[in-house]
Amino acid sequence: MAVNFGKSVLVPSVQELSKQPILNLPPRYVRTDDGQQQLSPPPAIDSDDLSSSLSVPVIDVWSLGGGDSAELGKLHFACREWGFFQVVNHGVSTSLLEEFKGEVQNFFGLPYEEKKRLWQTPANHEGFGQLFVVSNEQKLDWSDMFYITTLPLCLRQTDLFEKLPLTFREKLETYSIEVKKLAMLMLGYMGKALKIDDKETREMFVDGVQSMRMNYYPPCPEPDKAIGFSPHSDADALTILFQLNETEGLQIHKEGRWVPVKPLPNAFIVNVGDIIEIFSNGIYRSIEHRATVNSMKERLSVATFYSCKLDADLGPAPSLITPDNPAVFCTVPVEKYFKDFFAQKLNGKSYLDFMRVYNHVEHQKFGKGS
Repeated sequence: MAVNFGKSVLVPSVQELSKQPILNLPPRYVRTDDGQQQLSPPPAIDSDDLSSSLSVPVIDVWSLGGGDSAELGKLHFACREWGFFQVVNHGVSTSLLEEFKGEVQNFFGLPYEEKKRLWQTPANHEGFGQLFVVSNEQKLDWSDMFYITTLPLCLRQTDLFEKLPLTFREKLETYSIEVKKLAMLMLGYMGKALKIDDKETREMFVDGVQSMRMNYYPPCPEPDKAIGFSPHSDADALTILFQLNETEGLQIHKEGRWVPVKPLPNAFIVNVGDIIEIFSNGIYRSIEHRATVNSMKERLSVATFYSCKLDADLGPAPSLITPDNPAVFCTVPVEKYFKDFFAQKLNGKSYLDFMRVYNHVEHQKFGKGS
């Protein structure tokens, strides 16, 4: 059966709002006074000034497949110290990427009346809209997104899929399969680098939940007062980001600064999600990141989230746990993990912190558990 992970308060289309001749940001998008969303973070550094020590690592997937131990070491370092990396020679064809890019651009270019058929409903957050909106007073991001569960087939919202334009749906099907292959490949290499029993990795992720968030960040009249996507870490295992144009916006929180990530041509940006931090018992780290906006250019991206299978129990890999290395995260059913995540407002890595053994026990002890 299709699964409903949660809901989000319905909000207006930012893309439609940005088409109007507005000079000042509407109050609900002004974020300078919202300390909880980290609106006064350390300044970002200019990408032209990045030193090699502040450049997101680049991993060659073809070299990993050839058994290159040095490349596996680079992957281990990237997951442990950065939580972000770019992958090249990843096996997804350039022609598919170009075709899918065109379909996503056309999709966001649909007339608003057609998009409304694909909008979120009050009871389910899949479709056009925003996520993690829990009240009508909450500050909003300067972006529109389209969210959809793609795999496994049994979890899909069939009625939503059937409303998609045919050519878009066909390319989406192909793209989702290819990105799943890449996700499983990278999870296998990460398990190898961690020395996790290969059977444990396969059993946890082979039939994992895959969903996509397609993002549209329109030009903003006052970009210094808005945020495209609030600072957060991803709740999944692995996120594979395909950026559709050259407009920069993704930034990661590294060494007290917001470091911009400049996508390489035909590369994917990959980041470790909270599930992998839990599964690796904290060896690999999910990293806070955000999306900024600008006054001149739109930015489009597609984030594919790959997670463990829905009927699994999520916790540290048993082969990593010893008397000298006890579990630092608790174990919970995956479905509960996701439903609790989508029920709250984004707030950095606070949800992952709740999963730590001490915090989780204290939370339950004082009767705050769900």
